[in-house]
Amino acid sequence: MAASIEHTAGCFQNLPPEALKLIAQKKTQISYLRGETVFKQGAFAPHVLYVNEGLVRLYLQTGSKRQVSLRLAKTGDFLVFSSVFGENIYHFSAQALKDSVICMIDKDALRQVLLTYPGFALQITSRNYSYEMRYLELIENISSKQMRGKLASALAYLCNSEFQDESVFDHLTRQDIADFASITMESAIRFLREFEKEGVIGLNGKQVEIRNWDELRRISRVG
Repeated sequence: MAASIEHTAGCFQNLPPEALKLIAQKKTQISYLRGETVFKQGAFAPHVLYVNEGLVRLYLQTGSKRQVSLRLAKTGDFLVFSSVFGENIYHFSAQALKDSVICMIDKDALRQVLLTYPGFALQITSRNYSYEMRYLELIENISSKQMRGKLASALAYLCNSEFQDESVFDHLTRQDIADFASITMESAIRFLREFEKEGVIGLNGKQVEIRNWDELRRISRVG
């Protein structure tokens, strides 16, 4: 592929040429079609994975037919970073929501760059902190909120400014939305219609538009 990580992410742009050269020598890029599995929960994890281009859904398989969607990863995001710290398996799965290019970086090479350039390491730590906060929010949603609150929280996440250029709902089914809210698809459809009647959201085909952010956040907050 012609694209390279140093052209797509601010954290890589700040690295000197010798560090970029090392990473370039120790990476492989793979293209995935929409709907393809990028990796499976429980599989061996030899690389650090990074989205060079595309949109990927990370999810936890909690049963034979049950999934909990964890977060979305867009261009410039890491999918898996824990292998740098010795984790040998993937603890969740990833699926391309649209045609995507994934960069697989040798964990030892990236560890060497992290140790050599503390500014780069700090940027990576900041990115991983944001992922951690997302997981904590998800735990709160699942453990303490009613279904309306869960769905409101999921919609607030999917419609936040981070994804404003991604046309997220073009790539999500109603089941996907339900998985982000940790409720059934039937419940998701019912509450989407309720939110529409209440003027909280607008529905147009697959699209979901937030029309009353204050009310959506209130529903999310009170659960």
